[in-house]
Amino acid sequence: MDIKLTASEFRHLLDLVYIGNWILNSTRGSDRIEGYDLLQEKIFALAAQNGLPELAQTRPGRALPSRAYEEGGIHDAIADYEDAVFFDILAEELARRDMTDEHLNPDDISELTARMDSYMSEFEANGVENINLDL
Repeated sequence: MDIKLTASEFRHLLDLVYIGNWILNSTRGSDRIEGYDLLQEKIFALAAQNGLPELAQTRPGRALPSRAYEEGGIHDAIADYEDAVFFDILAEELARRDMTDEHLNPDDISELTARMDSYMSEFEANGVENINLDL
């Protein structure tokens, strides 16, 4: 297989591969999906010959993202994604809980959406500052 990429496209590919592997493997501990790690290594091994030697480091038999790459903002992008997903899921779960508590039809999408929007407005304004738990 031969894929022609510009330097900019290759740089974006590095980000996509890294982020994808991070999402799939970062929480798995020793039960990582090896195929994704190997593909990431294969792609990062191409960094130097594509004009980006500073983005990969080589260890015996392995090509890995360099410290410069990992500290260059990629984790900020991952954190932004994680925050968005966290608040989306939290808003939906709270809205569904409220509807169940109020004995409303959980399939009422317009009611669910309205409640989620209300929670999202709160989260955008205050983050988790106003969340209280009664334990």
